[in-house]
Amino acid sequence: MRKSGPPKGLIAYLVLELLEEKPRYGYEILKEIGALSGGHWEPSYGSVYPILYKFEEEGWAERIEREDEPDRKYFELTDAGREELADRRESCTEKARDFADVILGYFHVYAAFSTDERFDIPDHDGEWQFDEAFSEWIVEQVARHHERYFETTFERLEATPEEFDARHGIGRASGTDDARDREGERDQEREDSAAES
Repeated sequence: MRKSGPPKGLIAYLVLELLEEKPRYGYEILKEIGALSGGHWEPSYGSVYPILYKFEEEGWAERIEREDEPDRKYFELTDAGREELADRRESCTEKARDFADVILGYFHVYAAFSTDERFDIPDHDGEWQFDEAFSEWIVEQVARHHERYFETTFERLEATPEEFDARHGIGRASGTDDARDREGERDQEREDSAAES
Protein backbone atom coordinates (compact mmCIF):
# COMPACT_ATOMS: atom_id res chain seq x y z
CA MET A 1 0.00 0.00 0.00
CA ARG A 2 1.43 3.37 -1.02
CA LYS A 3 1.66 6.11 1.60
CA SER A 4 2.12 9.03 -0.79
CA GLY A 5 1.08 10.47 -4.15
CA PRO A 6 2.63 9.90 -7.58
CA PRO A 7 5.89 7.94 -7.74
CA LYS A 8 8.84 9.96 -6.43
CA GLY A 9 11.11 11.30 -9.13
CA LEU A 10 8.52 10.99 -11.91
CA ILE A 11 8.70 14.62 -13.03
CA ALA A 12 12.52 14.68 -12.93
CA TYR A 13 12.63 11.50 -15.02
CA LEU A 14 10.22 12.95 -17.60
CA VAL A 15 12.27 16.16 -17.78
CA LEU A 16 15.43 14.15 -18.48
CA GLU A 17 13.69 12.16 -21.22
CA LEU A 18 12.30 15.29 -22.86
CA LEU A 19 15.66 17.09 -22.73
CA GLU A 20 17.36 14.12 -24.35
CA GLU A 21 14.99 14.49 -27.29
CA LYS A 22 15.94 18.15 -27.84
CA PRO A 23 16.73 21.35 -25.92
CA ARG A 24 13.60 22.74 -24.27
CA TYR A 25 12.37 25.54 -22.01
CA GLY A 26 10.22 25.09 -18.90
CA TYR A 27 6.80 25.94 -20.31
CA GLU A 28 7.39 23.65 -23.29
CA ILE A 29 8.23 20.80 -20.87
CA LEU A 30 5.03 21.43 -18.90
CA LYS A 31 2.94 21.28 -22.07
CA GLU A 32 4.68 18.13 -23.32
CA ILE A 33 4.07 16.33 -20.01
CA GLY A 34 0.43 17.43 -20.21
CA ALA A 35 0.21 15.90 -23.70
CA LEU A 36 1.81 12.66 -22.47
CA SER A 37 -0.93 12.38 -19.85
CA GLY A 38 -3.65 12.78 -22.46
CA GLY A 39 -4.38 16.25 -21.08
CA HIS A 40 -5.36 14.93 -17.64
CA TRP A 41 -2.32 16.04 -15.64
CA GLU A 42 0.28 18.77 -15.89
CA PRO A 43 2.87 19.57 -13.22
CA SER A 44 3.15 23.12 -11.90
CA TYR A 45 5.79 25.68 -12.80
CA GLY A 46 6.94 25.36 -9.21
CA SER A 47 7.91 21.73 -9.78
CA VAL A 48 9.58 21.91 -13.21
CA TYR A 49 11.79 24.99 -12.89
CA PRO A 50 13.52 23.90 -9.65
CA ILE A 51 14.26 20.56 -11.36
CA LEU A 52 15.85 22.35 -14.32
CA TYR A 53 17.98 24.49 -11.99
CA LYS A 54 18.99 21.41 -9.98
CA PHE A 55 20.00 19.63 -13.21
CA GLU A 56 22.10 22.67 -14.07
CA GLU A 57 23.80 22.59 -10.63
CA GLU A 58 24.47 18.85 -10.96
CA GLY A 59 25.91 19.31 -14.43
CA TRP A 60 23.16 17.21 -16.05
CA ALA A 61 21.84 20.10 -18.15
CA GLU A 62 23.15 23.45 -19.29
CA ARG A 63 21.45 26.63 -20.32
CA ILE A 64 21.87 27.54 -23.96
CA GLU A 65 21.33 30.77 -25.86
CA ARG A 66 19.16 30.79 -28.96
CA GLU A 67 19.36 33.71 -31.32
CA ASP A 68 15.79 33.22 -32.50
CA GLU A 69 14.44 33.32 -28.89
CA PRO A 70 16.94 35.24 -26.71
CA ASP A 71 14.50 35.76 -23.81
CA ARG A 72 13.73 32.06 -23.28
CA LYS A 73 15.74 29.86 -20.93
CA TYR A 74 16.50 26.75 -22.97
CA PHE A 75 18.16 23.75 -21.33
CA GLU A 76 20.15 21.04 -23.08
CA LEU A 77 21.15 17.65 -21.68
CA THR A 78 24.88 17.11 -21.07
CA ASP A 79 26.81 13.84 -21.26
CA ALA A 80 26.52 13.60 -17.45
CA GLY A 81 22.76 14.10 -17.86
CA ARG A 82 22.60 11.23 -20.34
CA GLU A 83 24.38 9.00 -17.82
CA GLU A 84 21.88 10.06 -15.14
CA LEU A 85 19.02 9.30 -17.52
CA ALA A 86 20.44 5.83 -18.24
CA ASP A 87 20.59 5.14 -14.48
CA ARG A 88 17.01 6.35 -13.99
CA ARG A 89 15.76 4.22 -16.87
CA GLU A 90 17.24 1.17 -15.12
CA SER A 91 15.50 2.00 -11.84
CA CYS A 92 12.23 2.98 -13.56
CA THR A 93 11.13 -0.65 -13.90
CA GLU A 94 10.72 -0.69 -10.11
CA LYS A 95 8.11 2.08 -10.42
CA ALA A 96 5.54 0.09 -12.44
CA ARG A 97 3.81 -1.18 -9.28
CA ASP A 98 3.80 2.36 -7.84
CA PHE A 99 2.03 3.66 -10.95
CA ALA A 100 -0.60 0.91 -10.73
CA ASP A 101 -1.15 1.64 -7.03
CA VAL A 102 -1.68 5.36 -7.69
CA ILE A 103 -4.13 4.73 -10.55
CA LEU A 104 -6.13 2.10 -8.67
CA GLY A 105 -5.97 4.01 -5.39
CA TYR A 106 -7.53 7.14 -6.89
CA PHE A 107 -10.19 5.06 -8.63
CA HIS A 108 -11.11 3.33 -5.37
CA VAL A 109 -11.55 6.71 -3.66
CA TYR A 110 -13.67 7.90 -6.61
CA ALA A 111 -15.87 4.81 -6.30
CA ALA A 112 -16.08 5.24 -2.51
CA PHE A 113 -17.37 8.80 -2.99
CA SER A 114 -20.06 7.26 -5.21
CA THR A 115 -21.11 4.35 -3.03
CA ASP A 116 -20.02 4.80 0.59
CA GLU A 117 -22.75 6.33 2.75
CA ARG A 118 -20.16 8.18 4.83
CA PHE A 119 -19.67 10.61 1.93
CA ASP A 120 -22.62 12.86 1.21
CA ILE A 121 -21.39 14.76 -1.84
CA PRO A 122 -24.12 16.70 -3.68
CA ASP A 123 -24.59 16.30 -7.44
CA HIS A 124 -24.84 19.42 -9.60
CA ASP A 125 -26.33 19.37 -13.09
CA GLY A 126 -23.80 19.92 -15.83
CA GLU A 127 -20.87 18.94 -13.62
CA TRP A 128 -18.86 15.77 -13.10
CA GLN A 129 -20.42 13.57 -10.46
CA PHE A 130 -19.36 10.70 -8.27
CA ASP A 131 -21.77 8.11 -9.63
CA GLU A 132 -21.95 4.88 -11.62
CA ALA A 133 -22.29 6.55 -15.03
CA PHE A 134 -19.14 8.62 -14.62
CA SER A 135 -17.29 5.65 -13.15
CA GLU A 136 -18.23 3.63 -16.25
CA TRP A 137 -16.92 6.46 -18.44
CA ILE A 138 -13.54 6.37 -16.65
CA VAL A 139 -13.27 2.60 -17.08
CA GLU A 140 -14.26 2.90 -20.75
CA GLN A 141 -11.56 5.54 -21.33
CA VAL A 142 -8.91 3.34 -19.71
CA ALA A 143 -9.96 0.42 -21.96
CA ARG A 144 -9.86 2.64 -25.08
CA HIS A 145 -6.41 3.99 -24.23
CA HIS A 146 -5.22 0.42 -23.62
CA GLU A 147 -6.45 -0.60 -27.08
CA ARG A 148 -4.88 2.44 -28.74
CA TYR A 149 -1.47 2.23 -27.09
CA PHE A 150 -1.09 -1.54 -27.28
CA GLU A 151 -2.93 -1.98 -30.62
CA THR A 152 -5.10 -4.74 -29.26
CA THR A 153 -8.67 -5.43 -28.27
CA PHE A 154 -9.33 -5.08 -24.57
CA GLU A 155 -10.42 -8.32 -22.95
CA ARG A 156 -11.68 -8.49 -19.41
CA LEU A 157 -9.43 -10.53 -17.13
CA GLU A 158 -11.23 -13.05 -14.97
CA ALA A 159 -8.47 -13.27 -12.39
CA THR A 160 -8.01 -12.18 -8.81
CA PRO A 161 -4.97 -9.98 -8.09
CA GLU A 162 -3.21 -13.06 -6.66
CA GLU A 163 -3.93 -15.13 -9.80
CA PHE A 164 -2.73 -12.27 -12.02
CA ASP A 165 0.50 -11.93 -10.01
CA ALA A 166 1.10 -15.69 -10.14
CA ARG A 167 0.49 -15.79 -13.92
CA HIS A 168 3.07 -13.05 -14.48
CA GLY A 169 5.56 -14.25 -11.88
CA ILE A 170 5.09 -11.22 -9.65
CA GLY A 171 5.99 -11.73 -6.00
CA ARG A 172 3.37 -10.41 -3.64
CA ALA A 173 4.36 -10.84 -0.03
CA SER A 174 1.86 -12.95 1.82
CA GLY A 175 0.38 -11.12 4.73
CA THR A 176 0.35 -7.70 3.05
CA ASP A 177 -2.48 -5.32 3.85
CA ASP A 178 -4.15 -6.11 0.50
CA ALA A 179 -4.01 -9.86 1.04
CA ARG A 180 -5.26 -9.55 4.62
CA ASP A 181 -8.11 -7.27 3.53
CA ARG A 182 -9.23 -9.68 0.80
CA GLU A 183 -8.97 -12.65 3.15
CA GLY A 184 -11.07 -10.78 5.73
CA GLU A 185 -13.67 -9.93 3.08
CA ARG A 186 -13.91 -13.58 2.01
CA ASP A 187 -14.30 -14.70 5.65
CA GLN A 188 -17.06 -12.12 6.14
CA GLU A 189 -18.85 -13.30 2.98
CA ARG A 190 -18.70 -16.91 4.22
CA GLU A 191 -20.12 -15.88 7.61
CA ASP A 192 -22.91 -13.85 5.95
CA SER A 193 -23.72 -16.77 3.64
CA ALA A 194 -23.83 -19.21 6.56
CA ALA A 195 -26.08 -16.87 8.56
CA GLU A 196 -28.57 -16.61 5.67
CA SER A 197 -28.90 -20.39 5.24
